[in-house]
Amino acid sequence: MPPSMRTTDMIKNVMQVAIAGALLAIGAAHAQAPTGDVKQDNRDIRQDRRDIRQDNRDIRQDRRDISRDKADIRQDQRELRQDERSGNKAGAAAERADIRKDQRDLHRDEKDLRADRKDRRQDVRDLNKDKRERRQDERETKK
Repeated sequence: MPPSMRTTDMIKNVMQVAIAGALLAIGAAHAQAPTGDVKQDNRDIRQDRRDIRQDNRDIRQDRRDISRDKADIRQDQRELRQDERSGNKAGAAAERADIRKDQRDLHRDEKDLRADRKDRRQDVRDLNKDKRERRQDERETKK
């Protein structure tokens, strides 16, 4: 083997060892560094709490809407019975249409309530996850 070939192989080996050493040093530094930022975790926690408060407001509003829709339907059903007893066919038809409209609105509000509850559950999960991450970050920064 010519001497230049041996020099090239030696340079390759030295470079490989140097790169491997650098990667090892980077990996060790990364393993010792905190995985998250406590300030970011605190921001996430505040945002999750805001989201939960907003979801609770939405849920209360949906419950009020549902209650009003049910009351409207009961009132319209009373008026429908009265129109049917008195023989007012046009009034009865109008009340049936109003009942259908109120029932559609009721179903939309119930669907919205389910979505808001699901959103709140997810926000509570996020909040708990962020709290766990903050505790972990705080422990890691103390080390």
